[in-house]
Amino acid sequence: MRDPRVQTMAEVLVDYSVAVRPGDLVRLTGGPEGAPLLHAVYERVLEKGGHPWLQISLEETEETFFKKATDPQLDYLPKFAHQIIEEIQVSIGVRTDTNTKRLTHVEPARQARRARAMRPIFERFLERAARGELRWVSTLFPTPAFAQDAEMSLREFEDFVFQACLLEERDPVGAWQEISRRQKALVDCLGSKREIHVVGPDTDLRLRVEGRTWINCDGHENFPDGEIFTGPVEDSLEGKIRFSYPACIYGREVEDVRLQFKNGRVVKASAAKNEDFLLKMLDTDEGSRYVGEFAFGTNPGIQRFTKNILFDEKIGGTVHLALGRGYPESGSRNSSAIHWDMVCDLRQGGEVWVDGTLFSRDGKILV
Repeated sequence: MRDPRVQTMAEVLVDYSVAVRPGDLVRLTGGPEGAPLLHAVYERVLEKGGHPWLQISLEETEETFFKKATDPQLDYLPKFAHQIIEEIQVSIGVRTDTNTKRLTHVEPARQARRARAMRPIFERFLERAARGELRWVSTLFPTPAFAQDAEMSLREFEDFVFQACLLEERDPVGAWQEISRRQKALVDCLGSKREIHVVGPDTDLRLRVEGRTWINCDGHENFPDGEIFTGPVEDSLEGKIRFSYPACIYGREVEDVRLQFKNGRVVKASAAKNEDFLLKMLDTDEGSRYVGEFAFGTNPGIQRFTKNILFDEKIGGTVHLALGRGYPESGSRNSSAIHWDMVCDLRQGGEVWVDGTLFSRDGKILV
């Protein structure tokens, strides 16, 4: 029997997050582990008059690809991969990992090379999304692997996920609309500001945001959600920042990341664990040493670290930076093959000043 919360999640994703309309071509991606949610979403898309197109992937093949592929194979993309991005109106991605560490021993240079090959696809995807031509949402289905990373039982992690998604509310869509209204007040407040100054343990970082657009993240492109972000002026970051939590990407955990910026560029970087991987990712391309996103986490229902960026970047009382590619709708002009979010917890001794006025202290927004 299907968990009723899975059915509710499918309805919120299809009806609210991407608002499927009759005639929409909807790409739906995920793995076999997420079959209950994928099936429920597929069914709901049909009910809304859309055309569901299901792509099931086997994560073992990704490991095999990086182990066996030659350089020409790492660089190869078929022409129809570009055509797909041009033709879909909606994309719903469901992460269904059964082993989040499966790529731990892959050579970072090979991952970076593949990311560069995929870059035109990602950039075109974001361009169409920024123009309103493509609606998308990314979420996950609770699996034992995600639960283990979060140091929870599967049942406990399921409850955590569905509660963070507000699926146990009487009216989940109404609850997300209320969050949207609250966050809009913050977006409106920040819209005319020029400079942000983040201060905390081993952190003293300034960045400019004038002329950039703040985005209200309210359950449309990430699910769950709860953040506001912008694309900072690319050459404006000055100072240093220490990230409280491990920066997780490509199955690796990079611990105690410390970055120093000058004229917007990372000029010094260190980590207590996987520092070599960090440095190689920073050298992916010219844009990977610049920041494409600065954000405030605003979700009070997410308070624990899970090693899953879908949740961790939303932790209320944190800020995060994304090295690399920015979102065009925010005004970011940074282009890169990577987009790597790193979270800084400000709940104990952190402050954010906006144009010289105290905006938050100890993770609590004061305006």
